[in-house]
Amino acid sequence: MAQLASQLNIPGWINKIGRYQQLFVPIAFVCLLGVIVVPLWPVVMDMLVATNIALAALILLTTIYVASPLEFSVFPSLLLATTLFRLVLNIASTRLILAANTTSPEEATAVAGKVIESFASFVTGGSLIVGLILFVILIIVQFVVITKGATRISEVAARFTLDAMPGKQMAIDADLNAGLIDEKSARKRREDIAQEADFYGAMDGAAKFVRGDAIAGIIITIINILGGFAIGVFEKQWGFSTSLEVFTKLTIGDGLVSQLPSFVISIAAGLIVTRSSGKYDLGTELTRQLTGRWMAMAITACFLAMMAFTGLPATPLLVLATLLGVGAWVVRGNEIKAEQQVVKQEKAKAEKQTAEVPVEQVLAVDLLELEVGYGLVRLVDTGQGGTLLDRISGIRRQLAGDMGLVMPPVRIRDNIQLAPTDYHIKIRGNSVASGSAHPNLFMAMDSGLASQPLEGGIKTREPAFGLDAVWIEPGQKDQAEALNYTVVDATSVVATHLTEVVKNHASELLNREETNNLITQLREKAPKLCAEVLGEGDKVGLIKPGELQKVLQNLLRERVPIRDLETIIETLGDWAPRTKDMDVLTEYVRNGLRRTICNQYVQYVPDDANNIGSDVQSTVPKLFCVSLDPALEDQINGFIDRSAEGSTVSIPPAVATRIVTAILQELQQLIQAGHPPVVLASPPVRAAVRSLLEPHLAMSAVLGYNEVSKGVQVQSVGMVQLESVNQQQQAQGVGR
Repeated sequence: MAQLASQLNIPGWINKIGRYQQLFVPIAFVCLLGVIVVPLWPVVMDMLVATNIALAALILLTTIYVASPLEFSVFPSLLLATTLFRLVLNIASTRLILAANTTSPEEATAVAGKVIESFASFVTGGSLIVGLILFVILIIVQFVVITKGATRISEVAARFTLDAMPGKQMAIDADLNAGLIDEKSARKRREDIAQEADFYGAMDGAAKFVRGDAIAGIIITIINILGGFAIGVFEKQWGFSTSLEVFTKLTIGDGLVSQLPSFVISIAAGLIVTRSSGKYDLGTELTRQLTGRWMAMAITACFLAMMAFTGLPATPLLVLATLLGVGAWVVRGNEIKAEQQVVKQEKAKAEKQTAEVPVEQVLAVDLLELEVGYGLVRLVDTGQGGTLLDRISGIRRQLAGDMGLVMPPVRIRDNIQLAPTDYHIKIRGNSVASGSAHPNLFMAMDSGLASQPLEGGIKTREPAFGLDAVWIEPGQKDQAEALNYTVVDATSVVATHLTEVVKNHASELLNREETNNLITQLREKAPKLCAEVLGEGDKVGLIKPGELQKVLQNLLRERVPIRDLETIIETLGDWAPRTKDMDVLTEYVRNGLRRTICNQYVQYVPDDANNIGSDVQSTVPKLFCVSLDPALEDQINGFIDRSAEGSTVSIPPAVATRIVTAILQELQQLIQAGHPPVVLASPPVRAAVRSLLEPHLAMSAVLGYNEVSKGVQVQSVGMVQLESVNQQQQAQGVGR
């Protein structure tokens, strides 16, 4: 046979036909329409009926062997096609049965083909009553049990699948942001969710076709019996009993031939909508789960053994009891072996843990770490409803978008040495911030707008910005909001604190490895620029990655976003040949980023000059700031030592304290007015003023006059005078 197939080149012909598989379905539907209007030969009818039975069996087996409904996503459309196929066959067989040109009842039994005749005689055992009863039972089981159940399951599955879509999408986004999956995997999972929703939605409608097919089968059978009886009695002049016997026999055969595949496909529809996605097919899952509990098998074996002594046939019961007992013994033996293996693995793991810890592991330091007391573990545990991990993923996105810095992974661990509600934020193993949070309470913060104090609660301070706050019960939340308090939960408190800590220490988190990652990303976008400034291969660049890191750290130290890395590199390429002072290069880069820097602190206020008499209220960008007296700037400039190696600020501590105190007094008025703390200074002393303020007010910004964008109005709400600094010196002298 194989040699004959090789000689005839059957595989080659099959491959050629397979190239045109997109034409199979259109041709099949056209042929179905032709079957409705064109009378068929009995032999063709036999082939179509056999095809119907084979197709039903193939669909059922495919449904059993798929591991996920999405592997058979074409099933709803196939269900409609097979329903149409059966209805067309019913029409064709009805035409053959009722329109046959026969003169005797013996000839009439073969007019619809051998398959229908065989079903009419063999399956029914030659008895019309038996055949009719089988047909009715088949219809009842299909219509009342399987079809109704599959329809209901399809409706429920479609509804719950659609309801679960937002949660699944959020889970994918969270995994993507946390770095657990890549973009390709996330896209694949989103496509699977969309296909799953489409599948169950289509199955909800397709199940109605199965139910309608069962009803149509009943109606067609009744019509065939009544129509055949009328034709036999009135047209062919056969006797009453002969006509009833012949046409009822053919109709029952036709009904069984049609309803048996329908019954099989209904079972397949029920199976596929009840399947949950897994790794194995239905047979494997069924065997694995049914035989996975040895106790259930043992109890069932005992039950069957006891049933053998009740007068029931003992042989089959004892045989089944023996098989189940042996199966339970085998399963239990496998479980014991698995338990012993687990014990061995745990013992080996314990021995490995007690072994000497490698020096490399001891030296490893986490870049960013969050330690929590045991009372705050629930904020991290998603099983207890904790959302802190999702919030950290959001912080990563926020920092990447706002500052251009990819926040390193946060190692979260519990520390029993901490108080239950305390937490510590560490950078490179050193604690840089701490706070406390109460998981069951809300924090009500007074941002200066609260109308009256809250009664009760636990007084505290908001850890990120130092605002007065109170921990309140959930029932007081509405009252606090009505009193103009800002109310947040414990997760938000920790997340906000972590965000501010990362922003304040962003320069420490930007290591050499992350700098190289940024360079690699920019090389894909601007390869020639990177080759010119940073070098490529054997070509030495104008600046080294380490020098770029220093500039970026200087920018991040003052919360200047580094997203526009291309502009930063271009500016360094222009000025690096002239100086190697990183502080000077940073000032040049700040000048290149002046629009980005200025827009961080610009506020849009109504333009009173242009709004008079106008219905449209326009706004104007305005920078509210504190400026420095030129004489004070000259004094500060006198303390700056500039050399080829860099600039050094050598201000006496007493003078520095007086300058800082005077600036902070003016900034306090700016903050109370609701504006960000901004100091405007001349470019030569800008960096020195910032270094003075950083230890006392890290969130303050010191801008140079050259960093104010074009079109932005500057409004100074105060000026730090040299006289005020000297007055502080005189007051301190009098005090002494």
